Amino acid sequence: MDNLLAARFTMGFSLAFHIIFACIGMTMPFLMVSSHWLWLKTKNELYLKLTRTWSKGVAIFFAIGAVSGTALSFELGLLWPGFMKHAGAIIGMPFSLEGTAFFIEAIAIGLFLYGWNKLKPWVHWWTGLVTGISGVASGIFVVTANAWMNAPAGFTWINGQAYNIDPVAAMFNPAWISQTLHMTIAAFEATAFGVAGLHAILLLKKKDFELHKKAMVIALTIGSVAAILQPFSGDFSAKDVAKRQPLKLAAMEGLFDTGKNAGLTIGGIPDVENKKTDFGIKIPGLLSFLAHGDFNSEVKGLNDFPQENWPPVLITHISFQVMVACGTLLALVGMLFWILRIKNKDKLFSKGFLKLVAVCTPLGFIAVEAGWFVTEVGRQPWIIYNILRTSESVTPMPGQIIHLLSFVIIYISLSVVAVWLMVRQVKVLHGTKFGG
Repeated sequence: MDNLLAARFTMGFSLAFHIIFACIGMTMPFLMVSSHWLWLKTKNELYLKLTRTWSKGVAIFFAIGAVSGTALSFELGLLWPGFMKHAGAIIGMPFSLEGTAFFIEAIAIGLFLYGWNKLKPWVHWWTGLVTGISGVASGIFVVTANAWMNAPAGFTWINGQAYNIDPVAAMFNPAWISQTLHMTIAAFEATAFGVAGLHAILLLKKKDFELHKKAMVIALTIGSVAAILQPFSGDFSAKDVAKRQPLKLAAMEGLFDTGKNAGLTIGGIPDVENKKTDFGIKIPGLLSFLAHGDFNSEVKGLNDFPQENWPPVLITHISFQVMVACGTLLALVGMLFWILRIKNKDKLFSKGFLKLVAVCTPLGFIAVEAGWFVTEVGRQPWIIYNILRTSESVTPMPGQIIHLLSFVIIYISLSVVAVWLMVRQVKVLHGTKFGG
């Protein structure tokens, strides 16, 4: 494995690991404060028990997310010095703001965890809310920096050097709204459905029935709203990609030939050698409409671009298909949840619906991972789109395979610890009486 490939694998693996904990860190505090709010309003002990249980999960995932996020910040400098040389002065602002949000989050979560019976009830509740708000802000700042890599702004590029740097313009680059909106909604969708699925599984096992019913309803209320909103966010994001990164859109769709009334491909396997996509189902005109709002608009295909600038088409296309499939299913389940909740609440806890929610447990996270493959792999071979190639940014230091294996071992160990701690919390929840 050459240096570039090893560095990309390391960064990709680290991002794929960390993004799960980032999503949970953005969303779980809001589930926690929702349950806490219901406890303060109703004084139902089950909501208090649920709040304390979820707060322990927030603490566990925050700690692991902090470790994996710190590793990523070091990897940027160690693996991609060419990128940091140019990008540091331009896009440093959101990274510094992310650090500030992280510290606020750490303080707030500490106050919430240790503030029981020490802070006034509603002040205590507000510390939980601040934990969630600062977690979302932290995620938004990081995604803003990534958006800049896809839509670089705030500088003038002359002979391989950046001049006239404007950090504010760089931070609020043309892609920041579409990417941060799509990612934030995805985080809520993935985490809430994941939590709902876990409680649905425990309901199927007949454990603490009333507690898990309340937990599943809270999680699905939040997750379903996010899932229903996500297709609209996806449409907004797709139109932005079509405008700013037409080559990425072509790879996402496996579209080789430019044309009007371009069809949307469902499924299919791109054949780069023969420049065609096999086995897909095409819906005429739909891609033109989704990309530009007009069924007869022209959509550029891969063949309009130099092949050395093509991203890995197969990975980009399949990742996009997986993301859309998972998101569509979650949106349908979200709508079904509201239909049942309004018309027949009892069916929310029927075996059929519980099994459906249980199946959805990993789908949101699969969609998130696939979406980041689309974003990152689809931008290749550029680390800063149309400005700096990934190959020009990688460290010249040899031995990256050792670095990769070390991180794989560390992250697998962290995963084992996370799973063990969460299983332990579930056992404690069902094995002991709630004592405060």
